[in-house]
Amino acid sequence: METGALAVYIPERLVVEARRRGFDVESLVVDLLVRTLNLDPRIAGEAHLELSLKYLDEGRTLVDKDPVQASEKLYKAAEEAVKALAIFYNLQDVLAGVEEKGRWTASYLEKAVEAISEKLGGWFLQSWDNAWALHVWGFHEAKLDSKAVEIFQLHVLDSRGHEGPSSPFSPAMNGIQLHTELAPSVPVIAPHSANMH
Repeated sequence: METGALAVYIPERLVVEARRRGFDVESLVVDLLVRTLNLDPRIAGEAHLELSLKYLDEGRTLVDKDPVQASEKLYKAAEEAVKALAIFYNLQDVLAGVEEKGRWTASYLEKAVEAISEKLGGWFLQSWDNAWALHVWGFHEAKLDSKAVEIFQLHVLDSRGHEGPSSPFSPAMNGIQLHTELAPSVPVIAPHSANMH
């Protein structure tokens, strides 16, 4: 039996249309597969975690080469981590709204961040604010250079490679360490000392 990631060709017209309507194609495919296969929420959380890792790696490699794309990838890493944590914490109000709407919206992400921050502390909300700044000022407005993206990155996602307990999502290293068998070294949404806004 084959395991691992699978590259699937999606016709350009569908990708363009999905993006025009505000959908992230990879996240959309994950959510559709989870719903269609009626998968356990843990698997959905792990899938969002895996996407977070992918975006984190891509973003970090792009910081010096393409700060605009790096900004979006780093934001997407944080977004996917928030989705994973929303599933882990079973944020029913948020998850029910996402299910009804058929996708994650900025308001549902914000509600998830607020609920997660109540559990973990204000640093989580501040870290999300920095991720949002990368999304808006780094990607949409293209106003951040490589140095700025590097600074924001340090206040959104901490370094990888921390060891953690065997639970899929566990508090560790002054943040949330997301840990699965598929991805033993994972991103940490980390607190920071100063708000970058």
